[in-house]
This record gives sequence, C-alpha cells and structure tokens, in this order.
Amino acid sequence: MERLRDLFDGLGWRDVVEILLLALILYAVLRFLGNRRGAGLVRGLAIVVAGTLLLFQVIIISFDLTELSRFVDYLLSIALLAMIIIFQPELRRGLFLLGQYRLVQLFVPRSVPIAERLAEAALALSREYTGALIAIEQNMSLDNYIQTGERLDAEVSPKLLRAIFHKRSPLHDGAVIIAEGRIAAAGCQLPLADAPTEGHFGMRHRAALGLSEETDAIVLVVSEETGRISLAIGGRLETLAKEHLTLRLSSVLPGTMPLAA
Repeated sequence: MERLRDLFDGLGWRDVVEILLLALILYAVLRFLGNRRGAGLVRGLAIVVAGTLLLFQVIIISFDLTELSRFVDYLLSIALLAMIIIFQPELRRGLFLLGQYRLVQLFVPRSVPIAERLAEAALALSREYTGALIAIEQNMSLDNYIQTGERLDAEVSPKLLRAIFHKRSPLHDGAVIIAEGRIAAAGCQLPLADAPTEGHFGMRHRAALGLSEETDAIVLVVSEETGRISLAIGGRLETLAKEHLTLRLSSVLPGTMPLAA
C-alpha cells in the first residue's frame, strides 16, 4: 500500500494533463462511433478491458508484483490485436467516414462525389425509361437486405448501374444497395410499404417507401413507366427535378457535397 500512496504523492501536473488528454481522446472516439453498428459492443468491451487493467495495475503497484506486470503487458498487446481483428468492419467504416471530412480531403486527390455518379446514372436510366431502385446505407445496417441479393463489392459507377438495371439483366428487378461508398449487392429484396389508398405506386416505389420507413436509408427510384426520378427518405417520397438532381442528392448524402475544382 505504501507504493500506491507514493504513486499518488508523486503525481504532478504533467501526469494530470496526460490523463486528461487520454480521457479526451477516448471520449472523442466514443462520440465518433455514436449509434453506428457495433458501437455498443465496442463501448462495453472497452469498459471491461479498461476496468480489468486498472484493477490489475492497482494490485501490481500495491504488492510490487513484477511477473504479473509483465503478464498484463502481454495481455494488453493481445487484447489490442484481438479488437483490431474483431472490429475490422467498424474500423473500416470509421476510416471511410474520416476520409469524408474536408480537412482530410485537402491532402488526397479529388474524386467524383457519389452524388454526382448517382445523378448521372439516374438521368441516363430516366432517359431510357429503365426502372431502377438504389438504396444508400446510412447509420443503420442494411446487411439483412444485402444477404438477399448478389454480393458485388464494386465501385459506384454510372455504367455499372446502367448495366445492372438493363432490362435483360438478371438483377434488374431487385435493388442495388450501396454501403460504405461501394455497391455492396444487387438484386436485393426490400420490404414493401402498404398500398396507398390514393394514387398509384409501383413495386419499386413501395419497396423504396418500405425500406425508408424501417431504416434511415436513402432510396433513389427511377420509374420505368414515366422516367420520373424520386427519393424516399423517412417514409416520404419526393419527386426530384432533373436539373437539380445532383444538388438534392448532395444535400442528403453526408460527405458528398460537390468539391470546388
């Protein structure tokens, strides 16, 4: 106990600053995760690991247990490696979101925002009167719906989207799901909203409304009959003006505002 008392007696202002900085970094990481997929599990595991290590450190300092101190160091290294492996999808998502910040984008080559690619594909499909259904994942995971289709993991490309929704394509009847900035799957089945009492909605529009009611996904729809382009958000369907399509998509898709040339 004397070693533990000496430790607190020798605690200086530099040590306090370091502890506060570490606490601030941990708080920022947890806030960054927010309500995203896996965030609750990360928080719980972090609290368990931190509490266990703190208890071990108190015991080690109190009784001067050198061998136990080495064991804890090895255990910490293994725990960090295990967390990287277990939470690889969440880390990948976090890095993707980090890359959307303006400050980071200053140091990377300019790329075409996803809103511009989607707008180009939607306009082309509209001119051809080709029906399309594209769901863009937000904070809530769409893995359950991705599993109903054919996995692709491809870059978002107007030509690829037009090929998928071509009338002779075997995947044109289903939905394309975009997750983490990439086409995750095609030919996916989405939940259908109830048939409206007024007006007429086709299966694509009902599927768009159904998914937007159950999740926070943003769903882009192109009508095969009229060529009309619509957007489903939060259980509501809005018709988009073609001349303002890119601007509207940029406003609802985070991190996709057009960059200055």
